[in-house]
Amino acid sequence: MYAIIETGGKQIKVEEGQAIYVEKLNAAEGEVVTFDKVLFVGGESVKVGSPVVKGATVTAKVEKQGRAKKLVVFKYKAKKNYHKKQGHRQPYTKVVVEKINA
Repeated sequence: MYAIIETGGKQIKVEEGQAIYVEKLNAAEGEVVTFDKVLFVGGESVKVGSPVVKGATVTAKVEKQGRAKKLVVFKYKAKKNYHKKQGHRQPYTKVVVEKINA
């Protein structure tokens, strides 16, 4: 059984036992979070939401909070003596999907 959930403005296909990286959630490590924006549930029986499946949830346990590798943003304009170097590290939350309730 799998499901497609929406979190952080992105749609992610999840299965039970799978570890996924999502946009930073306000939850401590070891805490259980529930995703209620389930767009699709697949498997033996298919449920499609319009836009969400009523009563369907996905529960997951927060494994760790972290920040991605540094991304370099370099702005440059030719012949104008303008350049600007900036770094960015996107925060993320690693969660392990425990149960898909459909």
